[in-house]
Amino acid sequence: MSSAAADVVRLLTVNGETLAVAESLTGGLVAAEITSVPGASKVFRGSVTAYATGIKHELLGVDAGLLAARGAVDAQVAAQMAAGVRKTLGADWGVATTGVAGPDAQDGQPVGTVFVAVDGPIGAASGSAAGGKVEALRLNGDRAEIRRESVRSVLALLLTELAGEQTGNERAQDTEQNGGF
Repeated sequence: MSSAAADVVRLLTVNGETLAVAESLTGGLVAAEITSVPGASKVFRGSVTAYATGIKHELLGVDAGLLAARGAVDAQVAAQMAAGVRKTLGADWGVATTGVAGPDAQDGQPVGTVFVAVDGPIGAASGSAAGGKVEALRLNGDRAEIRRESVRSVLALLLTELAGEQTGNERAQDTEQNGGF
């Protein structure tokens, strides 16, 4: 269990929110990391390991035209996977990983090309999406290292979004308590 996974479970629990995971190159490692945390069952809805490109469309609703034009290793595909798993599994937050762990290139993308994404609820205070973030990564190392770093990166991205959401809520509460708007 990583401290990032423990922090994710803690923040989701505090916020009364849930998480769903869509994975390609990580093959279930993100879900395994989250579920290694005691109490994860309070916040973790489930996961879809969409290793085959067709599954990304069939189960997660990724646009078939996008997959045909760009392949599975793409920022928009990652974003649609995160949004799709969030909707499919009825979670507040969705995260996704897609990329090339090796040993060979895929869809014209070199080994180490990875996209991680987070999709979350609309922020009440700002009116903007708290989620909907994609991060492009160029990772070095062997297959195992690329997959591990992909897990670490998607959890870090989710933590940033969860912490931002909590900070925004705390600021709104503090402003109200101090007579502000």
